[in-house]
Amino acid sequence: MVCGTTSGAGKSFLVTALARWYARRGLSVAPFKAQNMSNNARVVEGGEMGSAQYFQALAARAVPTVQMNPVLLKPETDTRSQVVLLGQRDDRLSAMPWRERSEELWPAIRESLGELRSKHDLVVIEGAGSPAEINLQSSDVVNMRVAAAADAATLIVCDIDRGGAFAHLYGTHQLLPPAYRALIRGFVLNKFRGDARLLAPGPQMLESLTGVPTLGVLPMWRDHGLPEEDGVFDTGPEAAPAAVAPSHSGLKRRVVIVAYPRLSNLDEFTRLRRVPGVSLHWARRAESVAAADLLILPGSKHVAQDLEWLRDSGIDLAIAAHVGASKPTLAICGGLQMLGTQVLDPHGVEGAGNGLNLLPLTTEFAMAKRYRRGCYAFGRLEGPWSALSEVRFEGYEIRHGQTRIAPAGPERPPLRPALSDGCGWQAGSVLAVYTHGLFENTEVLRALFGTDTPTLDDTFDGLADFVGRHLGDSTLEQLVS
Repeated sequence: MVCGTTSGAGKSFLVTALARWYARRGLSVAPFKAQNMSNNARVVEGGEMGSAQYFQALAARAVPTVQMNPVLLKPETDTRSQVVLLGQRDDRLSAMPWRERSEELWPAIRESLGELRSKHDLVVIEGAGSPAEINLQSSDVVNMRVAAAADAATLIVCDIDRGGAFAHLYGTHQLLPPAYRALIRGFVLNKFRGDARLLAPGPQMLESLTGVPTLGVLPMWRDHGLPEEDGVFDTGPEAAPAAVAPSHSGLKRRVVIVAYPRLSNLDEFTRLRRVPGVSLHWARRAESVAAADLLILPGSKHVAQDLEWLRDSGIDLAIAAHVGASKPTLAICGGLQMLGTQVLDPHGVEGAGNGLNLLPLTTEFAMAKRYRRGCYAFGRLEGPWSALSEVRFEGYEIRHGQTRIAPAGPERPPLRPALSDGCGWQAGSVLAVYTHGLFENTEVLRALFGTDTPTLDDTFDGLADFVGRHLGDSTLEQLVS
């Protein structure tokens, strides 16, 4: 098991790397995280699971299943999350107080962990936040309670770049009950910049205080290629970048993604970030939208709230100006819904709102959520999107929204189908689709930009090489002996 001193310490990164390292040794490996909080999710058999565990399963060369992430919390506001239990939305659990809910969740967590352990040689478990949150220990179902249930060799990883690493590790160790401390096999210092020899005698002093060795130091590695689990991966301050040359399809490469507060599935843009010549930026201001060559409206966990934010920030007018200037625009899922005239919510699923009125589309939220993963194919497209004509790609849908075409007025261009089954339309320079994962496909990247990037499998192998080099093969073998 990998726990952390804080959120963002590198738990997901390390679990993914370990999953591939052990899988390359011929072991049958599965990842597990009892409860994840993220609006990044992937479609698997049985519903949806957190994206981090989905990628960890691929790194382990295993088929992703909902048992690998039995509980997924999808934040809808700062104080409320949707509970997804074993792949399916559960409104009853969503309405329960936190401490009561955790006890109801534990049986499903325990059974999922047991099922994975019975089917695999090794389960690599990820914690959440810190195991030393003493106000939450009695109801914590994701950290040391899981480690104890699996009798797991436990590592604690710390982000040394933030400072205070030794205090974080020592404090975490000391705040754990003795039975949990006995499970800890090692500390890992992550994101180190500089000469590791300067750390001495810190690791030795820490071991003398705790009896726990520091197993290794992982250098800072920003461009590792693993999709981010939380937050927006910024490439720098919001400033208009220098002019760039057109791509293979005619699309220029200054790509701006609107970063509204409840954006979701941002991990699907990781590979786009690595396309040679692409300048990728996240827009929280109208000026950043105005600087875009290609503008992307990503998914949203709460479309009505994000529409309000667009209007309050003035970004709605910048989007309208971008579309009005016939500059390429890609809208995905919630972004598609925002460009329409109305978002209706007769069942109280998420919330209703008025769209940006840039496409003749009306969306209504249904009670049942649509989950689909498969192969899609574009029809004949025009203008800046013509290079995608008849391109086939793998993608997925996670949505309550059902969208229909409204009458097109003189101020709105007519729509033409871009994907079958009501999954996408084109209107001039705007391509609006319900399918996530477009930029994870080599065929799409080559069509739009004339090039591609290293694959996820390349990334997983690179991570495994990295931890093997810095933690040592013998250390990793001893952890599972």
